[in-house]
Amino acid sequence: MKYVDEFRDATLGRSLARAIAAEVSSRRNYHLMEFCGGHTHAIARHGIPDLLPANVHLIHGPGCPVCVLPIGRIDSAIALALDHGVILCTYGDVLRVPASERRSLLQARAAGADVRMVYSSLDALRIARENPDREVVFFAIGFETTTPPTAAVLRQAKATGVKNFTAFCNHVLTPAAIRGILDSTAPEGARLDGIIGPSHVSTVIGSRPYEFVAEEYHRPVVIAGFEPLDVMQSILMLIRQINAGQAEVENEFTRAVSRDGNPKAQALIAEVLEPRPAFEWRGLGSIPRSALRINAAYGDFDTERRFPIPYRAVPDHKGCECGAILRGAKEPRNCRLFGTACTPESPVGSCMVSSEGACAAHYTYGRHRD
Repeated sequence: MKYVDEFRDATLGRSLARAIAAEVSSRRNYHLMEFCGGHTHAIARHGIPDLLPANVHLIHGPGCPVCVLPIGRIDSAIALALDHGVILCTYGDVLRVPASERRSLLQARAAGADVRMVYSSLDALRIARENPDREVVFFAIGFETTTPPTAAVLRQAKATGVKNFTAFCNHVLTPAAIRGILDSTAPEGARLDGIIGPSHVSTVIGSRPYEFVAEEYHRPVVIAGFEPLDVMQSILMLIRQINAGQAEVENEFTRAVSRDGNPKAQALIAEVLEPRPAFEWRGLGSIPRSALRINAAYGDFDTERRFPIPYRAVPDHKGCECGAILRGAKEPRNCRLFGTACTPESPVGSCMVSSEGACAAHYTYGRHRD
């Protein structure tokens, strides 16, 4: 299969592993963070850590959109479904994320709430058209990758005069999260020497928005594709920059990412959404201008304007280390709940829910190394 098999060639993989080993200096450690849940999954699935020298450390970042959603926002969605009688539509993984007192949207559905899984924002709009006497809320989450479909469906709802449809907007912004990680003053904060830039997000925003990382923080960034050879090549490019004392934004994923990204998608987002002053991220706290809300022109389609849903910040389960794992300060194996009280079948923390979460990926592919 073109653009898949070529990037999983074992011979080339071994060649890249030898090249990395030849470039790595034995006198230092290399701490590289991936900011993409797809990369986290690929790294675990293809056993990339086993191909690297011991002093090259891959650190999982907050790249899973389900993982970074704070508990308080899920509580708000549950309240919408239970207390306001809406049809609440969202993606499958979100249904299983534990909220306060280990409740979830699935449990809300079992308690009588009308909660439905959808595969796209258009499915939610279709449900609104099929149920004109009910209010339908699309619980929208994700990074820049899933934001354009939300903006498109709101524009379509406005153009076609749909009155019973709103979106509960929780879309977040990757560059702001990277800045939040680099600005973190927490004593257990991760040490970062370089960043493996996200794939899907970069197809929308391009490579330009990461240039502040090199200019202000003097850390190299290499945007990588999803396949194992993409990731290996990006690691090699980062190590070469680090050894040379350079900090630049490079693009390994040139077959899909340009410097300026997708201007049509960016224009669509700008038409419908605007930055929030601040937004709470699970594990990272409140980060300025790190999320989007629906702007005044589309205010009739904003769930937060139509329904009273006060927000309350809620801490993680006291035994859960998802917050530290999302900051890159700990690994899944450092959590005492990992693989015992917390498994993909019965998750305690958000990182164990989605296949792109660090804990779920490590549970599926990497726990045999612990």
